[in-house]
Amino acid sequence: MAEIRNFVLREKNGKETGVFTGHQPRQAALKAANRSKGTKSKPVELRLRERGTKKIHIYKGWTEVVAAPKNKPKWMPAKINKPNVKKTGVELLDKV
Repeated sequence: MAEIRNFVLREKNGKETGVFTGHQPRQAALKAANRSKGTKSKPVELRLRERGTKKIHIYKGWTEVVAAPKNKPKWMPAKINKPNVKKTGVELLDKV
């Protein structure tokens, strides 16, 4: 099984806020998208820098309100937020 990695949410100006974990960058991007205000018609750009590297993974992310699955637990509401991401590229930093 792959090791859990840490990804820092990075703004365009270089300010870093929030740490999301996952085995892959997409898993961390889904977690970040779930907290974002993006919609399918107007997705937000998510820039995740992997800690310890110069690599920035860039995603477009949004959430949609969908019906809960049929086999949902009793405590789950009928409508849930479903995060979606689409990778748009990878960027390398000059320095960490």
